[in-house]
Amino acid sequence: MALKEKEPYELLKTKAIYAILDGDTTLGSYDFEDGTSISVSMPYLSGPDLCDISSLFGLPETYSWGGSNLSRWQYLDNLMAFCIKNRRCSDLLAYLFRKEQFTKMLSGRGAHEIDAAYNYIVHQTIETINGQLYFGGHELSVIGQQFLVKKIGAKVEVESPRIKSIDREYIKSISSRAMDDIDNLNFDSAITKSRTLLEETFCYVIERKGETPVTSGNMAELYKQVKGLYNMHGDANTDRRINTLLSGLEKIVSSISEMRNKDSDAHGVGAARINIDEHHARLFVNAAMTMADFILSVELKAN
Repeated sequence: MALKEKEPYELLKTKAIYAILDGDTTLGSYDFEDGTSISVSMPYLSGPDLCDISSLFGLPETYSWGGSNLSRWQYLDNLMAFCIKNRRCSDLLAYLFRKEQFTKMLSGRGAHEIDAAYNYIVHQTIETINGQLYFGGHELSVIGQQFLVKKIGAKVEVESPRIKSIDREYIKSISSRAMDDIDNLNFDSAITKSRTLLEETFCYVIERKGETPVTSGNMAELYKQVKGLYNMHGDANTDRRINTLLSGLEKIVSSISEMRNKDSDAHGVGAARINIDEHHARLFVNAAMTMADFILSVELKAN
């Protein structure tokens, strides 16, 4: 009986590669034109960060402050195994490598400097991972928006990604899971799901128009693109109350995006950490569900 070929992504499940992906491994330094430099590495992922990412991809994880937790590499190992099983490894790697992840590291620089530094860091990171994969005869390649582990030199044809179907049942299921998080006092995870629901809905309706989302992860820009594609800009011919409502929806988008970003920066303890009350978390989940349902209704009417 022939042995079953090993799933190529399984080759990434080593402590050495996890140390690269979670920001533990430094790969030299990068010098800017002004003479300053930064360490070359992936953004550091704390235990709470890894729990948030796991929950985002459908593997519920919680971080207990002052309690017993897994090692960071164990969180990543569990997440990788989950994504392999659910065929989402490319999505996970795309998320870890997306430019928005490097905001803290590269903020304060000009656009050209950010692009140059980001491209250099990604190149060095993938080269280092490929050094780990080399003697096994494989490599990590980026083809379009997909991250693939393949045999060295092998040609791979990548199918165009299919648009993920989003309907009202999907919106309800994500909202229900977020409410379950609230019932378990995991307010951070509930807000993460709220933000992700809106981002996925925006990207979905943009792709339904045959367009590419301008920048996944930037909620304001995504919503601006949705408004343009679906002619949602308020005008003098629209009832005043409708325009007021649309203005309120923009504030919902802004608040959810800003809250998630600030909360992501507050995984530590002390004055910097934002305290989230249960009633606030419920408001965020319900607001996101309402907004997502409205945007889906706009898309359905247009198409």
